[in-house]
Amino acid sequence: MLVTRGPRAAILAAGAAFLLVTSACGTTDKPEDTATQQVRLYGTDGNMLNSFAGELKERADLVDGMKGTTPLTPLTDDFKDRLLAVDPKLADFLYAAEAYDAVMISALAAQLAGSTDPADIAKQIVGVTNNGQRCSDAETCLTLARDGQDVEYRGPSLTRAGFTDEGEPATASYATLHFDAQKINDAKTEFVGAGFETAASTKAPPKPKKQRGGKNDRSDGSPLILGGLLPKTGDLALANPPLAAGAALAVREINAAGGVLGEPMVWIDGDDGTSPTVAKATVASHIRNKVQVIIGAGGSGISSSVLPDVVAAGRILFSPSNTDSGLTQADDKGLYFRTAPPDSLQGRALADVILRDGPHKIVVVARKDSYGEGLQETVRVELERAGFGSDRVKLLTYEPPADGEGADGVDFVGTAKEIKSYAPEAVLVIGFAESAGLIRALDDADVAIRH
Repeated sequence: MLVTRGPRAAILAAGAAFLLVTSACGTTDKPEDTATQQVRLYGTDGNMLNSFAGELKERADLVDGMKGTTPLTPLTDDFKDRLLAVDPKLADFLYAAEAYDAVMISALAAQLAGSTDPADIAKQIVGVTNNGQRCSDAETCLTLARDGQDVEYRGPSLTRAGFTDEGEPATASYATLHFDAQKINDAKTEFVGAGFETAASTKAPPKPKKQRGGKNDRSDGSPLILGGLLPKTGDLALANPPLAAGAALAVREINAAGGVLGEPMVWIDGDDGTSPTVAKATVASHIRNKVQVIIGAGGSGISSSVLPDVVAAGRILFSPSNTDSGLTQADDKGLYFRTAPPDSLQGRALADVILRDGPHKIVVVARKDSYGEGLQETVRVELERAGFGSDRVKLLTYEPPADGEGADGVDFVGTAKEIKSYAPEAVLVIGFAESAGLIRALDDADVAIRH
């Protein structure tokens, strides 16, 4: 979804080596010889959610046995409890920590800049996470920042190291997830680290400004206004609850600690619709409402579509869940940041999970957008490195559903027949809620899904 800019080859290669060593320590389960070839399903962060089973409706049990990966750091019970206090119905925590940290970093950057001007805030964002006095809660960090002291923020998603020069995490953590009884089995979740602390920026940001004036002194441009650009609707809506809860929790805790620049921080809600059209309208509204920092979008392709608008308006786009490696080269004028790690790392983790089960033929089906095709290509490269030639890996794509159509907007019948004809042992589905339609189509085509 759901990267970095600059010299990363050494970091990524080392990350790959780490994952390969990890996979070598595991066991390999060879496909069973059965009269009917069974297919094991694999997924990614866009569909490895408890809520995804509900997208299959009366056939929710088809997800049982499905495996996949997602960017995820082990979360403390305290943080989960605080999220549940915001949304008691929360069923998943995917990207909640990243959303929380994106808001927290934005607030600290504005406080250190002594200004709500987006250009000034942007210059502080990388520095907030590096080479200062370490802190991890809103009250402590804001107190230090108000006193004009450099801070080194560490939060629930940003635990090992800070941001690179390019405005992204230098290190990442991935979880391997398993569906059992129509939900993620936490007991089977494993975590794998990637990246290096040495990739974190060592550049000094502008000198922080000690807070001047008092409450209602708005010469610094306060209050700080953040606008949401999260997937309240559309194919990625199933991932919205944890994203929204993480952002809301951060706003709540920042304002409880005295706010930013002497004023409560303001949050204006907004939907990206998992749609460029909806997202662009929301961005335009935020710009009219003088939002300085936009938190989102949920999907990488949506951020790619709105980034030119955001940059042209001189605002900041800060995503908690964009993972498309292609955004590394985006012309963002230093105004785009993310707390999610790149798909270049997740592709290796995914390949590792699949290879542990020892399939001989693999199909990788992806949304035809920057997220899906980018991650698909990364997985293909990793499988090729493991000895899988083009005769053993089949790549398929599909057009994402049009606005408002949902899963019913994609006809997966032909895709399912093509997969059945290829007779793979593994099918990786890179998509959002609509990918439930492919799983149903496989079942309709009498493809035996291994549970």
